[in-house]
Amino acid sequence: MIKCISYWALKDGLSNTHPIADALAQTKRTGYQGIELCMGTEGVLTTSTSQKDCEAIRKQVAASGLVVQTLGAGLTWGCNPTSEDPAVRKRSIELHAAALQRAAWLGIDSMLMVPGVVKSPISPDIVRYDKALDRCREAVKQLLDVADKVGVELCLENVWNGMFYSPVEFASFVDSFKHPKLGIYFDVGNGMGYHQHPPHWIELLGQRIKRVHIKDYTENFNWTGGYSFCALGAGQVPWKETMAALKAIGYKKTIVAEMLPWDPANLERTSAAMDVILAM
Repeated sequence: MIKCISYWALKDGLSNTHPIADALAQTKRTGYQGIELCMGTEGVLTTSTSQKDCEAIRKQVAASGLVVQTLGAGLTWGCNPTSEDPAVRKRSIELHAAALQRAAWLGIDSMLMVPGVVKSPISPDIVRYDKALDRCREAVKQLLDVADKVGVELCLENVWNGMFYSPVEFASFVDSFKHPKLGIYFDVGNGMGYHQHPPHWIELLGQRIKRVHIKDYTENFNWTGGYSFCALGAGQVPWKETMAALKAIGYKKTIVAEMLPWDPANLERTSAAMDVILAM
């Protein structure tokens, strides 16, 4: 498996303003094999970035010697593909299509997409579940045409968006398309936040999992608490069982640490923790 860090884990990564050249340098200096670039509608890499600029970034990546195989698209949070507003849904599909094209120009293999929002602590939208599923299906159908054209995998990830809380349901949704470019971007830590056991999700989703994120949470259940982010390896994620499950399904691609929020020791601390986890 390939040890990577998310661009969002860097200082000013979430605001999409950290210079990419410096991000590559920091990633290499702190012991990672690769980085996941990220895209928004504003910042250093956006849905409007030109082909020329994407190809210039691709050359920077090649010169760095780092692996850059995935793109994180945080577009759903500002433009929900399952919104009650048809104009927002249309715009969301357009933005994700533009992101897929830019992923191809960057030489990237897989793009993360949050498939829509039912209810979330980081979105004002509240959408009835059946309507969200129908709208998600339509968005994915249209985006798979683009994914086919540009040769980039569309990988759906659940991240506090209120959809696909069951691995059985998630697998069924993906299988219904019967499309080789569609898969799941599985976030190990998010499974903990859903009160689930991540190794079981891996076993049930199997080779539908095209990419993997990792983070860690600590359980604070005391009738008023819940789950909170913590340093990698300091929480309750069952890492040994998780790594065994990934190996059992033959997963050998990128493992991207998505550690938020940023702090000055984040990259070095996470790099050391990943070495321990990947050796399990």
